Amino acid sequence: MDYLADPAAIYEKSFATIRAETNLACFDEHEAKLAIRLIHACGMVDIADDLAISPGAVAAGRAALDAGAAIITDVKMVQHGIIRRNLPEQNPVLCGLDEEAASLFARNHQTTRSAGGIQALAKKIPGAIVAIGNAPTALFHLLEMLDEGLGKPAIILGFPVGFVGAIESKAELVANARGVPFVVLKGRRGGSAMAAAAVNALAAGLGP
Repeated sequence: MDYLADPAAIYEKSFATIRAETNLACFDEHEAKLAIRLIHACGMVDIADDLAISPGAVAAGRAALDAGAAIITDVKMVQHGIIRRNLPEQNPVLCGLDEEAASLFARNHQTTRSAGGIQALAKKIPGAIVAIGNAPTALFHLLEMLDEGLGKPAIILGFPVGFVGAIESKAELVANARGVPFVVLKGRRGGSAMAAAAVNALAAGLGP
């Protein structure tokens, strides 16, 4: 079999292919680099058409990381996908999914443990980077918490995936961000790998 095996060459060719096949005209330089990283994580150049980035979101996310802000995730897969060595200040990466408080909240409110996990970490959300890559209920509940007066996170990375609530939760964030910078992949697509890739891109300085 004839295939490219050199890691540096694979990396270079991948990013060159993405740039050649993607319309990045609507993004500024830093947003375009983030978009490229997200495309690299999923292999779909057309997500650029559904990517919504609020003004200043990339700078806000990077500044929060540089300030040592915590990273809060909705599921373990996002938590485990974040590359710790690239975090500029050994930022804590937290997921409340397995907290007893998460299960209790889910039972009492007839919702998911992912939403309960966000509730369990409520005190750590103000100023944090919140990366949601799986559960629309987690994003919906985060927005409810903000409506109830919770202090704002530094940025919301909204990539919940699926057929129930994914479109609607992200649309609600884009329509009313509650004054919080955001990066959102509109529609059904998303996932833990993309949420982690967004954090990794911000942490690594967005690369080439």
